[in-house]
Amino acid sequence: MSPGKQAAEREAAAPMAAGARLEVMRRRVRLSRLAVWTVIAAGPIALGIAITSSPTTVEAAAPAKSAGAARTTAVAADPAGYAQLFVNAWLRSSADDASSAQARLAQSMAPDAELPDPAADAGAQSTPQSVMAVRSAQRADGAWSVTVAAQYADGAVRYYAVPVTADRAGASFTVTGAPGVVAGPARAEVQKSSYGVSVPEGDLSAAVGEFLAAYLTGAGEVDRYLAPGVSLSPVSPAPYTAVDVQQVSAVEEAAAGEQVPADGTTVRVLAQVEARDTGGRWPLAYELALTSRSGRWEVSALESGTALNGGAR
Repeated sequence: MSPGKQAAEREAAAPMAAGARLEVMRRRVRLSRLAVWTVIAAGPIALGIAITSSPTTVEAAAPAKSAGAARTTAVAADPAGYAQLFVNAWLRSSADDASSAQARLAQSMAPDAELPDPAADAGAQSTPQSVMAVRSAQRADGAWSVTVAAQYADGAVRYYAVPVTADRAGASFTVTGAPGVVAGPARAEVQKSSYGVSVPEGDLSAAVGEFLAAYLTGAGEVDRYLAPGVSLSPVSPAPYTAVDVQQVSAVEEAAAGEQVPADGTTVRVLAQVEARDTGGRWPLAYELALTSRSGRWEVSALESGTALNGGAR
């Protein structure tokens, strides 16, 4: 190739190389701008990393974990069951027989508590039929007072306040002294029931009765009385042979209508029923939600045990 031709090609290539370098630089600038705006949206920490990094390299900044987030809060362990076990053993033990199983258990749980000394002729009168923890109160960090009820054969009930210390992990407990006999918990004020609408005999009360009969006696399939999408298993084995509806009350006025309302209408009812078995008759109560569909009432929820205010659950 002639020297003139080579020089011409070099002159033509120079602008092309310069243009290519300029395009690369422009692309880097665009990438750098995009990265900066991205980390600005991610937060000030990421922005600082991006500024000190290469223009074309962006590293994700991991959020810093505060010392408080790494700590786990210890959940106070309720020693109610421990106190119940102690009172049961303590009431069944005697200072005259400290080597008995009940006395040794009570002493192991409360090393500083003396054992009772029941009269020799007390017999079953001093031994409770059942013992149950009814209230727990945390007085300070790790210190508890547990109220335990003991019921005797004659129907009498005594309440014992038991001091218990628990560790932070809830792995160990100690009864720190002898229990004290205290007054029982006061009776709480009961809110007025929201089931104030009386439901007459009709489609709604019939649906309630048929559902509860299937639910409690096994007479028929429970599913046929349930709204679509609702799943509810009957009590098994069936505890009763018959169920009769005594009274149905509702929250909504729509439950008292003579005809089934439009599809999708939901009412909440309280059904008072009498269940029978070979052992006798048993008054029971059930809270239910029913929804109308195709001219019939279907059970959409079994809400027994919920609050009396009739609110949505």
